[in-house]
Amino acid sequence: MTISTRTRLLGGLVAAGLVVALAGCASAPEESESSGAATGAAVAGFKPCMVSDAGGFDDKSFNQLGYEGLQKAAEELGVDFKAVESNSETDFAPNIDTLVNQNCTLIITVGFALAQAAGEAAKANPDIDFVSIDDPVDNDFDGKTDSPNIKPIIFDTAQAAFMAGYAASSFSEAKKVGTFGGMNFPTVSIFMDGFAQGVEYWNKEKGDNVQVVGWNRDTQDGSFTGGFDANQDAINTAQGIVDQGVDVLLPVGGPIYQSAASVIRGSGRDIALIGVDADVYETDPTVGDLLLTSIRKLIDVGVEDAVMAAGKGNFDATPFVGTLKNDGVGLAPFHDFESKVSPDLQGELDKIKAGIIDGSITVESYLNK
Repeated sequence: MTISTRTRLLGGLVAAGLVVALAGCASAPEESESSGAATGAAVAGFKPCMVSDAGGFDDKSFNQLGYEGLQKAAEELGVDFKAVESNSETDFAPNIDTLVNQNCTLIITVGFALAQAAGEAAKANPDIDFVSIDDPVDNDFDGKTDSPNIKPIIFDTAQAAFMAGYAASSFSEAKKVGTFGGMNFPTVSIFMDGFAQGVEYWNKEKGDNVQVVGWNRDTQDGSFTGGFDANQDAINTAQGIVDQGVDVLLPVGGPIYQSAASVIRGSGRDIALIGVDADVYETDPTVGDLLLTSIRKLIDVGVEDAVMAAGKGNFDATPFVGTLKNDGVGLAPFHDFESKVSPDLQGELDKIKAGIIDGSITVESYLNK
C-alpha cells in the first residue's frame, strides 16, 4: 500500500462519517488514594499488550506516551501487561504474533506503519481486541475499519501545529522557520503542513513574509530523514535546514529531535526547537532550554482510557479523533521561553484556538478533506 493511497483512505473514512470525534476527550482515570493500588479488578484473564513502532519505548515521544498509558491503566486495574519493541517494519507481524501466542486479550499497535500487520492479525484473531494508534486500519480500501475488534485512535494534529506555526512566526527574527520529518507518512506530514498553514495565517494577519524551509504545501513533500532514529541521516537533514538560516526548527518523528538539538547547539546561533507528541520539556529536560513549545497529542490518555474500558469488559471499537475541541491535541506551555515571546502571543493563540474550534479558521488535513 502506498502512502498516498493510505492518505486518501484516511480522509475518506472521515468524510464518510466513520470516524466520529467524541464530544469530550477521555480524561485520565482518577488515582486511588493509596498510591499504586488498583481502583477496580479487571475481568478474568485480561492481559493488555503493546507493540511499538521503530524508535522504541524510550523515544520521549509517541511510543513512550503509548507505553505510559498502558502502564498506568494496568497498574490501576491490577493486571500484568506485555510490551515488545520493533526495530524495523519486518518486526511488526512477528511481534504481534508473539503477543497473540502469549494470550494477550488486548493488543495495542503504536503507529501508522503497523496498520497492515494489525489488520491482518485482528481478522485472524476475532476474539482478541485491538487498538490502533494513528491509523483507522482500512487495508481493504472499502472505507471501513477492517474488523469490529479494532478501535482506531487518531489525532488531527494539524490544528495544534497551526498554532505552533503562528507562534514560531511571531518568535522568528530571521523570518525563516524550518521543519523536517522522519518519513512522509500522513501522521508525520500533518504536523509539517499544519505548521506551514499557521505561518501562512501569520503572514496574512500581520502582512509579513515568514518563510518555511523543509515543507512545500503545493507538492505535499519536504525534507525527510528516511527513518525515525536519531542518527547521522537525521543530523544531516537538520543541518541542511539550519544552514538555510532558520531560527525555529520543528523535527517530526520520535527521537530525531535529539539530532536537531545537537545541530542547534553546534550552530552557535539562537535557534528554538519545537517538540511533538509529548511536552518534550517534561519528557526530556536535557533539551528544555531549547524548546519554544511542543505540539501535543494525548496518546497516553487515549491508550489509558481504551485499556481501562477493555479491562472492565467494556471494549468500545468506536474510533476516536483527538482535536482542539476535545483536548485530544494542543500546544504545550512556553516554559523557559515565556519571557521571550511577545506578551500578546498567548492571547492571539487563544483566539486562534477558538476560531479553529468554531470553524471560522480553517485548518486543512487529511482528516477533513
